[in-house]
Amino acid sequence: MAAARILCIGNRFIGEDDFGPRVYDTLAGMERPADVEIVDGGLAGLNLLRYLEDGRQVVFVDAVSGFAPIGEITVIDGDIIARQDAGKFGHEAGLPFLLRVLPAVVDNLPSRIRLVGCEGGASDGAVQDAARLSLQLALEAR
Repeated sequence: MAAARILCIGNRFIGEDDFGPRVYDTLAGMERPADVEIVDGGLAGLNLLRYLEDGRQVVFVDAVSGFAPIGEITVIDGDIIARQDAGKFGHEAGLPFLLRVLPAVVDNLPSRIRLVGCEGGASDGAVQDAARLSLQLALEAR
């Protein structure tokens, strides 16, 4: 069983929302320990719940809005994301809603949930940095 999962979410066909898929592509080409699973979550929404039901640590990767200066990578705790109002980081009720309903629908909650986000458009360097940071955070579960 993997120690952690990295769930990269977003729309690869929309420039301001392609951060997660770009990080996924980078992670897929990197060497990484077998106990860290990466998932291309795309626009799966509530279908992502199945990846959150076995107690593993989870690192989401997504574009954010209103958390950092443009182009900057930030790490946000899952509890903070769950408290966001609809639309506060560009996906209407997406990830905040998923994290709010999680305790009601999943018995074996993840040990920890964090989001690695990039504010605004991400350079190739920011994507590389986020991939390394996501992996580093996932490895903390070991």
